[in-house]
Amino acid sequence: MSGNDEQERSVRAAIEGELRLLDPRVRALPDAVTELLDPEFTEFGASGRRYDRVSILAVTSADGEDAPAPVATGMSGTLLAPGLVHLTFTTERDGRRVRRNSIWRRTESRWRLYFHQGTPANSP
Repeated sequence: MSGNDEQERSVRAAIEGELRLLDPRVRALPDAVTELLDPEFTEFGASGRRYDRVSILAVTSADGEDAPAPVATGMSGTLLAPGLVHLTFTTERDGRRVRRNSIWRRTESRWRLYFHQGTPANSP
């Protein structure tokens, strides 16, 4: 397998995981969210709060499965090392734009979100 094939497959797997985490139907199910999060998961939210794998579940399930999904744009990724992908993208929901960075880590043949940060953005 070439390096480009590995990069494409790894980035695609991370993007698929990220899109699942943005889906309100997935976010409403704590077990589904936990499955996508690395045991060492950390997030610095757009609110400035710090979350771990347990505390983020209150946030992800708060909106319920009928909440509108944020619109994600400009999602791109880079393979930093084998089993480690960095994603960047922007989300918008209810007029609020947030620039986002995620690091996905492959462990036990599964891609999981290791780190996430959201930063409010007022301009394009």
